[in-house]
Amino acid sequence: MKGNLHRRYLGIAIGYFAIAAVLGLLLRFFPIFSFGFNYRYMVHAHSHIALLGWVYVALTTLLHYCFVDKTTSNERYKYIFWGTQGTLIGMLLTFPFQGYALFSILFSTLFLIVSYVYTYHFWKNVDSKYKKRGSLQCVKAALVYMVISSLGPWALGAIMSTLGAQSIWYRLSIYFYLHFQYNGWMVLALIGLLLFVLEQRDLILPKKSFVRFFQAINIGIVLSFFLSTLWTEPSATFYFLGGSGAVAQLYALLYLWTLAKGKIIQLHLSKLQNVLLRTVVILTGLKMLLQLLTALPYFAQMAATCLDFTIGYLHLTFLGVISFGLFFFMDYFGLFRMSRKSYLFYFLGFLLTECLIFYKGIAAWQEWGVFSGYMSLLAICSLLILFGVLILLIQNLSKNQELHDRTL
Repeated sequence: MKGNLHRRYLGIAIGYFAIAAVLGLLLRFFPIFSFGFNYRYMVHAHSHIALLGWVYVALTTLLHYCFVDKTTSNERYKYIFWGTQGTLIGMLLTFPFQGYALFSILFSTLFLIVSYVYTYHFWKNVDSKYKKRGSLQCVKAALVYMVISSLGPWALGAIMSTLGAQSIWYRLSIYFYLHFQYNGWMVLALIGLLLFVLEQRDLILPKKSFVRFFQAINIGIVLSFFLSTLWTEPSATFYFLGGSGAVAQLYALLYLWTLAKGKIIQLHLSKLQNVLLRTVVILTGLKMLLQLLTALPYFAQMAATCLDFTIGYLHLTFLGVISFGLFFFMDYFGLFRMSRKSYLFYFLGFLLTECLIFYKGIAAWQEWGVFSGYMSLLAICSLLILFGVLILLIQNLSKNQELHDRTL
């Protein structure tokens, strides 16, 4: 049956999401129960499995499903996929126990190498009928940003051995990686998938309009990296460059929405798909406004000094914009269906935890005290995210089993 391979692979991606959610819960409950693990090591494990196990695996699977010629590439793709899983399992078994050390670095390095192999494989096996499409241009640019982002992890080893983890270059290399991952690779790949969906219904953006959007979004992605440097309190030039990038990104996304809004109506989405897409649009708008604010020195300093603002923003991006985007496309293509129940649990958990994290950031900024029981409430609200992911996984696995039984 068409899509069975990709359905299984997306199931594995959701499995990683569930594991990342469990690790996140352990971190939330750590101050309450004082578990006997190294907190920093567990943070590394949580972030790597969430970013690379969930988002990377889900996104690359969707891109392969949409754009790649399956007749010539499936067998090779399977080797790449399972090679990726070997590196992810290696990270899962090493990061919680040793943090950044020999074996965890080895597996994360191997992951980078396999991601390059995937990029080359994708590039060489694109179905010829998509080669002149705007969607493919976005996806190829996204993959380029993914490769560029990897310069950050490569630089970390040299920085740690020469300048040390306390150097500003250590944090800058991490921010470089994160910026080009979420603003470049992930968001642009999701935009490529949206354009693919429209193109499949012959709802193609005018060429001049697409070029205008594409130039603006790429200028925005590159220049907005300078927002990640403002915590070093650099010269005014960096504020101008970062602010220009944020404005260019915001303009590009608003322009794209004006072009695509009328066409999306013609897709005749289900009620839940409409809700998912609206959720992505609203959260993307909020993300872009927060990003624009950090171009101002006062807010840049606030974001740098209050860690909870940074955590809240990253969760808004990864758990919000990117994860809801992936849920939408998995459901739209019929590969992994999201139910109303799984959406409500996940969305409620996401919304409550974001409110609590930003509340703590505001409390630190205003020098308030947080209310008693804050950590317990945050941990309980985080449970809702795990419930949403588990419901999504269990419901789809049971449906897949029913489909399998019918074909026997």
